[in-house]
Amino acid sequence: MSLSKPLLPLSLVLLLLLSACSRSVVTTSAPVKDRPQTTHSPAGESQPDQALQKQIEQIAAEAKGRVGMSAAVLETDETIASLNAGGHFPMQSVYKLPISMAVMKQVDEGKLRLDQKVQISKKDYVGRAAHSPLRDQHPKGTELTLSELVRFALVESDGTASDVLMKLDGGRIPIQMYVTDLPVTDMVVLNTEKELGQDWQAQYRNSATPEAAVGLLRALFERRGLSESSQALLLQFMTESRPGPNRLKGLLPSGTVVAHKTGTSGTEKGITAATNDIGIVTLPNGKHLAIAVFVSDSPADEATREGVIAKIAKAVFDSLSNQ
Repeated sequence: MSLSKPLLPLSLVLLLLLSACSRSVVTTSAPVKDRPQTTHSPAGESQPDQALQKQIEQIAAEAKGRVGMSAAVLETDETIASLNAGGHFPMQSVYKLPISMAVMKQVDEGKLRLDQKVQISKKDYVGRAAHSPLRDQHPKGTELTLSELVRFALVESDGTASDVLMKLDGGRIPIQMYVTDLPVTDMVVLNTEKELGQDWQAQYRNSATPEAAVGLLRALFERRGLSESSQALLLQFMTESRPGPNRLKGLLPSGTVVAHKTGTSGTEKGITAATNDIGIVTLPNGKHLAIAVFVSDSPADEATREGVIAKIAKAVFDSLSNQ
C-alpha cells in the first residue's frame, strides 16, 4: 500500500534547476580533489553480486512496503548492492544530517561559531508528538551553544534543535542550495519538523533517493566544503547517535564503528511512512562502507521494519568481510 505524494512547488523546482546550473569515531582519508564528484559509482566499474542482490530482495519483501537501498565502498567508489536506488523516499530525520553539514560549513566560513549562545524559547519547540529531549528537559526555554544544538540534532535526533539550526542557516533555500552544490541531487530539504508534524503528506516532499543519501555520506567522507575539525565533529556525533540501535548496527559484530543518522515517521491507518537509517560503517579491513536503507509505506511492525534494515546491512557487511 502506498500513499499519494504531492508535486514539489514550482519555486523549489526552479531553485533546484538553478542550483544545479580512536575507535569511538570514524576516521577518514583526506578529501579526494581530482576525480569527478558524483553521487554514484561509475557505470560498469564492478559486477553486482547476484547472490547478494537476491538475498537483499528477499529481505526487503518482509517489510511488505517500499524498500530502497544503496551501498558503496567509499575508498574505491565500488557499488556493492542497490535496490530501488533511484526511487524517492521520505527522509524524516535523516535530513538532520544535511542541515547540520550546512551549519558546519557556515562555521568554517566564520559566519557562525560553535561556542555562540543561541536562545531557545517555548515558541521554538516542536509539538508534543515530535521527538525533542531538548523541549522535555527545558520546558520553559533555554540557552545552548551551537555545538550543543548540533549534538542534540544528531545524537538525540531532536526536532527542536533541527528547526533552530535550519533557522540559523537561513532557512530551507540556503540548505537546499548547499546540498545541490555538493553536488548531491535527488535530495530535497523543504519542511521544518513543525511542518512535518502538521501535515502527513509533507514528509514525502522532504525526500531522497538511496543513491543520493550515499552521495551525501560520500561528500561528508571526502570533506567537500568542510574542514577536518567540522567533519570530525559530525562523525563523532553520528557515531554517538542514540536512536536506531536495531537498524544498521543491529546485527553487525560488536565493536563495529557506525556513524549513522536515522529517520522515523509516525503511523497512520496502519501504515508507517518511513523507517530509515543511513551511515558510514568501518569495515574489518579499515575501509568504509556507505549504506542507506529506506523502508517506506510499510504495514509491518517496528521490529520487522528495523529487522529489514539490520539484515540488509549485515548481508552487505558479510559479503565484504568474506572477500
